[in-house]
Amino acid sequence: MNYHDFFINNIRKDSTVLDIGCGIGAVAFDISKKASKVVAVDLDKNNLKIAREKFSANNIEYIYADATKYNFKDKFDYIIISNVLEHIKNKISFLKKIKLLAPEILIRVPMINRDWLTLYKKEKGLPYFLDNTHFIEYDEETFKKEMKRVDLQIKSYSVQFGEIWAVVKK
Repeated sequence: MNYHDFFINNIRKDSTVLDIGCGIGAVAFDISKKASKVVAVDLDKNNLKIAREKFSANNIEYIYADATKYNFKDKFDYIIISNVLEHIKNKISFLKKIKLLAPEILIRVPMINRDWLTLYKKEKGLPYFLDNTHFIEYDEETFKKEMKRVDLQIKSYSVQFGEIWAVVKK
């Protein structure tokens, strides 16, 4: 199973979905085949240009915005955040904000141990982030504590391909 399947398998048919950090729109497009409406947000104009050209559908709305600051008008059945949380500086306030928009959030984050070199660098006190735009590298304990801190319950959880795949709910 790939991560697209994880998202598709965890949403109901004809649901509404907010995809935060949609990138080029591949996940939003796949989700749109099952959902009634997908709102896909990204802060990279080039990503959205590709999304609109290659991954458009009548039930997808692409929005150029910083989701940490954007005021969403609608509520959704689900929110997808795929490889996004690690890029957000104020994750706690972000999670508190978005959990008001949907009863369930589907999360995918990379784990620090997906690369042995990252762990080695951390152990030696060297810069160790998997990506220079990350503010955190998750392990299972850190992820679970963060969800608890914002009062999100873990409904399902697995580690796949060096990533945490979780469904959390209010």
